[in-house]
Amino acid sequence: MAGSPKDAPKMKPTLGLTGVTVNAMALIAPGAFLWITYVVQAGYAYPSGMGMWAGIFAAVVLAYATAVSYSELAKLYPGAGSSYLFAEKAFLNTTHAFRFARIAKFITGWASHLYYWVYPGVMVATIGIMIGYIVGSLFPNYMNAGIPGPVFMALVAIIFSYAISWIAYRGVVGSTMVNLVINVIQWIALLFFTALAISYRLSHPAGSIGLALDGTTKTISYAFSGDAPAHTGALSVILPHNFNWLMLQATIAILLLVGFESITSLGEEAKNPTKDIPRGVLLSITIQCLFMYLIEYFAANYFMNSAYSLADAKGSAAPIGDMMVIVGNALLGGHGQAFMLIEAVTVFLALIGTTLACINTGARVTYAMGRDDEVPEHFGLLHGDNLTPHRAIWTLATISAVLGAFAALFFFCGSAAPDDKTIATLPHTIWYSLGIGSSATLASLPNGLALVTLISNFGTFGLYGLTNVICIVAFREHHEFSGFKHMVVPVFGALANFACMAFYVIGPLEGLGSWKEPIIAVVLAAIWGIYGAVYFTRSSRKKGKETVLIAKPA
Repeated sequence: MAGSPKDAPKMKPTLGLTGVTVNAMALIAPGAFLWITYVVQAGYAYPSGMGMWAGIFAAVVLAYATAVSYSELAKLYPGAGSSYLFAEKAFLNTTHAFRFARIAKFITGWASHLYYWVYPGVMVATIGIMIGYIVGSLFPNYMNAGIPGPVFMALVAIIFSYAISWIAYRGVVGSTMVNLVINVIQWIALLFFTALAISYRLSHPAGSIGLALDGTTKTISYAFSGDAPAHTGALSVILPHNFNWLMLQATIAILLLVGFESITSLGEEAKNPTKDIPRGVLLSITIQCLFMYLIEYFAANYFMNSAYSLADAKGSAAPIGDMMVIVGNALLGGHGQAFMLIEAVTVFLALIGTTLACINTGARVTYAMGRDDEVPEHFGLLHGDNLTPHRAIWTLATISAVLGAFAALFFFCGSAAPDDKTIATLPHTIWYSLGIGSSATLASLPNGLALVTLISNFGTFGLYGLTNVICIVAFREHHEFSGFKHMVVPVFGALANFACMAFYVIGPLEGLGSWKEPIIAVVLAAIWGIYGAVYFTRSSRKKGKETVLIAKPA
């Protein structure tokens, strides 16, 4: 850290393989994302939700390629900073490309912030949406469960931004214990829901009587098209049906899968970083993504029928909560709401864990940049007692509060806009004083949660694509170079990530879904990039730093 005394506080290595893996798995929280992301996936570019499982699988393949690159880089360069650190080290260890080491690490670090500093805002917004749904379920005269009060959801998002940041401020060891408990609880809860959802479908063939959300019974049918689209069978669930649907779903689904790379920022806090962190990266993505996500998303999509179809999921604040009520009423003796509330507690805990893990990671990337004097130096300071990057944590808390409140206030806009008849039935309370207007006005605005999600995802694709390129640079002249691991896999990963970024523009040009959210996300990302270039140039000139190195540092 520039200008700091030699006895300044430093991070301590306290995490083993279990610790680093648990921290990554907390960020890939299947309990949280099945509940919250399903609503975005169901409504974004409707009816592309019929290709939801295939889109997730495509994103898993992309994520695996990137995970291999992260794992390989972590073996070479353990330390705080993740891709930011990897970029500098990789370029400095080349014969000629070392000249661009500082540019590479700044671009990578700057791109990291578009992901790590926006992602927690998505999480706290969904905490607000989930709690609003629960309050509406318990007190229907006070709040509508399907359309919770936007002001209420925004207030919850703000509160939890600072509450979760306080846990991060207290230290990573406490965070690890919290995450371990949360992971075990959500696995048990999700596997139980998965079993019930599949059992319900198998026990309700076409023509049988099933339950609707309002408690009425209907003759169930399964049809791919029509006013109540649902999957005709298990094979229909896993098929993409349409390439554009697959790509649209993948651009959202990456939000579910990110987090495996988070532990590469814990290099200074791991006991055996060169061994445990690479293994933790691959273990976390295998357990959470390849196993948990694909099973639970299959079950949720397989469950859909004419009594609760994709169209119903599109119009709900919590489709998974609705499904839990239905299967609970049908298979648990009418205790659907109680089952949903118990499962909601596990989702709530998972949301705390994933938000906490991202704040821990994002703050450490900013800490690494502050320590290198690439961003304001005060970000590179550690708290004297907790040994946490407290300045970065509290800054991230405020950004998360703002983005979370925005996403919650504009949640019922765009494709999620309710009709005027539904709006007229909403309770006349302060919680609906903002974020609710005429149906036409709401439909003309971008959906807040989808927009913030796509901004975060754009940063994710950019960071992951760059990291795959860094892996190629790092091993191209290394004695352990492997043509498959260090060329074929990262080339595929880079191309796949950049293709998803390109689809933000290609999709709207092809007339696929709403253009507002993806195009605005691209514009804001471009503004962030331009601001970063200007900041980097001016800061370098002011501090007398070389942007392009003339000689390789010792």
